[in-house]
Amino acid sequence: MVGVYRPEPLTNFSDPVSRSAMERALAQVRQELGKSYPLIIGGGRVTTANMLVSLNPGQPDEVVGRVYKAGRTEVDQALDAADHAFRSFRRLTAQERARYLYRGAAIMRRRKFELSAWEVVEAGKSWPEADADVAEAIDFLEYYARQAERLSKPVDVVPLNGEDDQAFYIPLGVGAIIPPWNFPLAILSGMTVGAVVAGNTVVLKPASPTPVIAAKFVEVMEAAGIPPGVINFVPGDGGEIGDHLVGHRLTRFVSFTGSREVGLHINRLAADTRPDSRFIKRVVAEMGGKDAIVVDETADLESAAQGIVASAFGYQGQKCSACSRAIIVDAVYEQVAERVVELTRNLKIGPAEDPAYSVGPVIEERAFRKIMEYIEWGKANARLLAGGERAREPGYFIAPTVFGDVEPGSRIEQEEIFGPVLAVIRARDFDNALEIANDTDYGLTGSLYTSRRERIEQARREFEVGNLYINRKCTGAVVGAHPFGGFNMSGTDSKTGSPDYLLLFMQMKAVAEQL
Repeated sequence: MVGVYRPEPLTNFSDPVSRSAMERALAQVRQELGKSYPLIIGGGRVTTANMLVSLNPGQPDEVVGRVYKAGRTEVDQALDAADHAFRSFRRLTAQERARYLYRGAAIMRRRKFELSAWEVVEAGKSWPEADADVAEAIDFLEYYARQAERLSKPVDVVPLNGEDDQAFYIPLGVGAIIPPWNFPLAILSGMTVGAVVAGNTVVLKPASPTPVIAAKFVEVMEAAGIPPGVINFVPGDGGEIGDHLVGHRLTRFVSFTGSREVGLHINRLAADTRPDSRFIKRVVAEMGGKDAIVVDETADLESAAQGIVASAFGYQGQKCSACSRAIIVDAVYEQVAERVVELTRNLKIGPAEDPAYSVGPVIEERAFRKIMEYIEWGKANARLLAGGERAREPGYFIAPTVFGDVEPGSRIEQEEIFGPVLAVIRARDFDNALEIANDTDYGLTGSLYTSRRERIEQARREFEVGNLYINRKCTGAVVGAHPFGGFNMSGTDSKTGSPDYLLLFMQMKAVAEQL
């Protein structure tokens, strides 16, 4: 009997038992560093001439693993395998498909510390951030399994006299799953199993910085009994195989999470219908944010400062929901900014493997260089309040950086940096703060700290974000409680972790039989 969905509890690492379990998991993972992982196509293991090498961002000379790299030939083979598997997988009941997810969640739960340890080493996540990522992956499996069972019931239609009228949902077909590196298990799992439990089959191209964690996910789903060909694993360079995968005649839908630039490119490519296509491709895209926390003069200022710092620098600011703009009304600007700087300077920076540190490395050298370019621009065009330099070596460590008196409309106030950089902006009053918050192409998350009910209601109406939080940080969406997805250039507002999400991978069929 499947019980009511409840989010997976987070691990308390102050508990000596949990702490010891995580230490053992890290030691176990270290014994497995450097292993090679094949492609998985139609259930078979495939090796190629080239490999992706995954490195520890906190110690870049350390190889986490080597993953064989797919080319166009392997992508074709994977799509053919998915198409073949779809013919039988689509006929399973929702309950049968859901059981694969329930079993996968149980396996992840048993391997929770090990999976968290892989995230620490490969993605540079702190212990709590890694644990939360694995917990969210478990939540996606548990939640989407229940939603699939709910959606398998007949759609409520108006019956006509003399007819048997029915409507029901059927899957789309073969899909391309292109997840990001920043939530390498949670988002990847949700994107993949959401499509699969709806009855589709998929080709999974993981993000290049975190392919080993992706391989572990496929390992979990195979252990859960997922049929061959339902999930095909094809790591590779996006520039080499991405367009081919998206534009292929068998690709019925694309589920993507990543940058705005790539997401818009995928959308354009998918919309260019091929002469041999029988369908219009569906695109589900999440493309980032430039998220703001607004603080007015009536707010609990200590709570606001703590929420800003937690949202800005959790996982080194490498979250699409991260607070990259703190918009503070003039009456309390100096007080809040000073406290934000104080809290920021107290953050401890170091290797993610060591639980004494809360801020680890950014994901790779390319990201490091991009973030440092934004910091140099900020030094020349705003007021540096904290950070602004490389924190330590080896590894891609950047000191959490705060800029004050940032001009609305300026580069670091408008562009997604995706790193530990916070722009603090002065607003005349609450209305001006809300105006600044909305003056962006993005619309993903936002927070408001205030004690005035009328301002809360105004923000409900006018703060143009898909996820609005009141008197709390703007990160940490919980599956089932906070349907997640944004407006405008933040994507297609897919609302992951919601009752609507699986509908993106299904289509309704209506049947009317005359009696």
